Amino acid sequence: MTAPRVIVTRPAREAARWTESLRAAGLDAQALPLIAIAPVADATKLRAARQSLDHYAALMFVSAAAAEHFFDDDAGAIAPTLCSRCWATGPGTMRALQQAGVPSSAIDAPAADAAQLDSEALWARVHGQVHAGVRVLIVRGGDAAGQPAGRAWLAREIAAAGGACDTVVAYRRLPAPLDDAARALAGEGARGEAIWLFSSAEAIARLRAALPGTLWTSARAIATHPRIAEAAQDAGFGTVRVSSPALAALVASIESFA
Repeated sequence: MTAPRVIVTRPAREAARWTESLRAAGLDAQALPLIAIAPVADATKLRAARQSLDHYAALMFVSAAAAEHFFDDDAGAIAPTLCSRCWATGPGTMRALQQAGVPSSAIDAPAADAAQLDSEALWARVHGQVHAGVRVLIVRGGDAAGQPAGRAWLAREIAAAGGACDTVVAYRRLPAPLDDAARALAGEGARGEAIWLFSSAEAIARLRAALPGTLWTSARAIATHPRIAEAAQDAGFGTVRVSSPALAALVASIESFA
């Protein structure tokens, strides 16, 4: 039986990793990045945050890109070992922190086999670290103008627990350009000839903006979180399923479409 074709929509570097893993599992995985990662245009605030690690009891990284760009300091002024605790929402972010030199013993994250890898799952692991006087730095991505983009849920929880929270933008998320080959692959996905794999609601918004007027009623998608599934349903995708981002669970979900 022909292996199902899967369209991986993560940013290019992460899409390459996911595509390789899915192909090793016997699937026809194709990368179609919908979000491009770029450095911030003005790194003044980022540099200041890098030099103020001793102000924070913990640094929370929303993604692998956040970790990579935060610790990518050409001036060499930052030492990962100075971080008290580093919080990560999943194994990809943990790996990026470890590669940057953060000791594994200093990283807190949900279990790799957790049902969901998100801020809620992370908070369940780290909420005991937060009390009055504790300050946390959230390192995240921003929009094209470098303004913080994303949910504020964790910041509200930290404040409710008596802590204080700052945010710094370490990178920008831009629309990824689609060439003719990418548009042809997207057409297969729109017709239901390939299965979309979404790990970001923003990717769905980018797809809709890049292909206005496209009907998605025949499209099939797997989302790695219920909120992402809701975004796909709102976009008109005909069949949407939710799966853990763990490889075995993804493969099982993809194969269930056959």
